[in-house]
Amino acid sequence: MRFFVCLAFTMVLAPAAWAQSGEEDHGAAVEKMNAYVGFMNRAIRASDSLSRYESWVNMKKGPTGKERIIYGLYAPYDVRTEIAKAEEATGAEPKMPDLDAAMTRFIAVYKELAPVLEKASKYYDRSDYKSDKMQGGKEFHAQIIKFADEFSTARTEADTLLAKEKRQIDLRELAALEKADGKKSRWQVRNIMIKAQAVMETLPSGNETKVDLGAYDASLKDYAEAVKVFDDYATEHPGSFHVFESSPGTLLSKLRDFQEKLQKAKGDARKAANDLEWIYNDYNMMVSTSQSATTFSND
Repeated sequence: MRFFVCLAFTMVLAPAAWAQSGEEDHGAAVEKMNAYVGFMNRAIRASDSLSRYESWVNMKKGPTGKERIIYGLYAPYDVRTEIAKAEEATGAEPKMPDLDAAMTRFIAVYKELAPVLEKASKYYDRSDYKSDKMQGGKEFHAQIIKFADEFSTARTEADTLLAKEKRQIDLRELAALEKADGKKSRWQVRNIMIKAQAVMETLPSGNETKVDLGAYDASLKDYAEAVKVFDDYATEHPGSFHVFESSPGTLLSKLRDFQEKLQKAKGDARKAANDLEWIYNDYNMMVSTSQSATTFSND
C-alpha cells in the first residue's frame, strides 16, 4: 500500500512580527519558506488525486472497466502562480542547498504528472471509458504509473527537508511572539501547530508503512500537553480562537485512538489506514483554520 496523503504546512508570520520583539530581520528566509509552503500545500491536491485513483484501481494491472465502482480522479489545482514563486525561491537567498534541490526535483515531476491527472480526470468525468472500453483509461494509467513513484518519492523528500528547515524558523517565531506579547492567543495557536506538526511528521507517507512508536508516543505526549494549555487558555479567554477552538482536542482524540491501534499492530499503519487518512484531513483543516484563528481575539 502506498500512502499518498500529505502534510500541509502553516505559513510563517510576516517579518514585522519578528521586529516587534527585537529579533533580527529574517525576512528573506520567511519569504522563501512561504513560497515553498504555498506551492506544497496546493500541490497536495495531486496526491489526493492519486489516492482516489488507487482506491479503485489495481495499480499493477491498471483499470479494466469491470471495477465495481469507477471513481475517477480529482483534477489538480491551478498552481502556476505558486510554481513560479517556488521556482524563483530555489535560487533566492538564503541558500538552502538540500531543500532547494529537492524542491527543484519535485516541481519537475509535478509538471510531468499534473497534466496527466488533469486529462485523466476529465476522461472519467465524461465517462469516456464507457464508449472506448477503457482504452483511454489504460493509456492514462501507463502515464500515471510512469511518474507516480517518482512523484511520491520527491514529495516525501521535499516534505521532510521543508519541515526540517521550517521547524527552526517556527521555533524562532514562537520565541519572538512570547517576547513581544507573552503566551497569548497567537502564541497558543502557533505552539499547537508546531507540536501537532511534530506528531504528523512521525506518520508514514509514500511507500512507508511502519511508524516509530517511540517517536510517535513522545511527540503525542508533547502535543497533549500543549492542547491542555491551549484549552485552559481558551476557557479563561472565551472567544479567542473562533472556529479553531475545538480542533486541537478533536485531533488529539483521533491521534490517541490511532496510537492504540498502532500498539496492537506493532507500528504497522496499514492496520489503521482509514484512521490515518482522517487524521491527515483533520490536521490539514487545522492548518487552514489556524491562519485566521485569532482574527476576533481581544487579548
